[in-house]
Amino acid sequence: MYTALHLQRKLKRQLAQGSGQGSGRGSGQGGGQGGAEITVVTPDPYMTYQPFLPEAAAGSISPRHVVVPLRRVLPHCRILVGEVNAIDHAKRTATVTTLATAEEGTGPRRMTYDELVLAPGSVSRTLPVPGLADHGIGFKTVEEAIGLRNHVIEQMDIASSTRDPAVRDAALTFVFVGGGYAGVEALGELADMARYASRYYHNIKPADLKWILVEASDKILPEVGEKMGKYAVRELRGRGIDVRLNTRLNSVENRVAVLDDGARFPTRTLVWTAGVKPHPILAASSLPLDERGRLRCTTRLTVDGAPHAWAAGDAAAVPDLTSPEKGKECAPNAQHAVRQAKVLAENIVASLEGRPLTDYRHKHVGSVASLGLHKGVAFVYGRRLKGYPAWAMHRAYHLSRVPTFNRKARVLAEWTLSGLFKREIVSLGSLEHPRAEFELAAGGEPPRPR
Repeated sequence: MYTALHLQRKLKRQLAQGSGQGSGRGSGQGGGQGGAEITVVTPDPYMTYQPFLPEAAAGSISPRHVVVPLRRVLPHCRILVGEVNAIDHAKRTATVTTLATAEEGTGPRRMTYDELVLAPGSVSRTLPVPGLADHGIGFKTVEEAIGLRNHVIEQMDIASSTRDPAVRDAALTFVFVGGGYAGVEALGELADMARYASRYYHNIKPADLKWILVEASDKILPEVGEKMGKYAVRELRGRGIDVRLNTRLNSVENRVAVLDDGARFPTRTLVWTAGVKPHPILAASSLPLDERGRLRCTTRLTVDGAPHAWAAGDAAAVPDLTSPEKGKECAPNAQHAVRQAKVLAENIVASLEGRPLTDYRHKHVGSVASLGLHKGVAFVYGRRLKGYPAWAMHRAYHLSRVPTFNRKARVLAEWTLSGLFKREIVSLGSLEHPRAEFELAAGGEPPRPR
């Protein structure tokens, strides 16, 4: 999205000419002469601002304000909702499946291009853990975040109404696997939400809720430094959260989380946030990949050995010129991805105009993380912050980074209102089956619960 945003600004005149010609291929050659066209192929017509997913799950931000509609911010680009299945860069073609492919009955369409930008990001990295595919819940999309919020409140409803102690215990046990940003922030926000919601249940107390964080390494939140990571562990444990370091999940069959330290937790909620892996489309391309499956890139964000191919973000292995360590690559985080997108767009325009390209160079300034309402950790410009100041910095930083003034204003308004009024504790799990009520009225059977 950011690459297309910068390109449409820099190629405004060429895009106007390209739309007038009805060109299916962007020319943009010869010192900026000629028309151009930018096509964005994406499975969703919006960009998700993932740092706000934990707050969306906790109800502090509305789901629709966590996403940015592409058709609004990219009015001069052609938005094609679909998926790229294969790329033949030698022929400059991409095979695309759209929402209309099945209706048309003609199969995937082949699109041609002059310049290719690959920025598909990453997908959740799963392991062959027995039962994980059946019972695990991811936390990478806005749909998963809202589904998890509904699920947590639904489990409290189950625990409140059951007369079976085993069902109640499993419903109130929440296991999170992965001690990175996603796992820690999601756990912190949801734990605060559930504790607040428990005051409205006549037979559930905050102490009845059991929260477990499982991390395979010896620390959590490595991006904020060792000291702040240890503080985060102490803070979470002080709130009654069971943080288990150097521990792995062996199985979750029959809804029982079995850890390699011998612990067993009957649970109806297992959230998997144990890392990411490159998007599968990279393997379906003819472009060079590294040993981790990412695109081999140069410091100018071109794909190494593949002219007219560019990449940025999680899918790109870009050398880090600011690191004293030889062979070090840029970390796969938003701080690099957003800045890489700007340089990438500038380099594409420079390439079309015959100007020299610019190296990507950005020194990591630090990291911030939320541990729940009014709690956080930060390591910025060599300084460590914790508690409320770190939480406030976390909010201020991400408010400044979320795209468009529209989203900034709406998020700020929701934060203000959430400070004045009580939390929402409503579960809208029926959204997952919007036709269930009508099907039942029409004589069908009600949907079976998972």
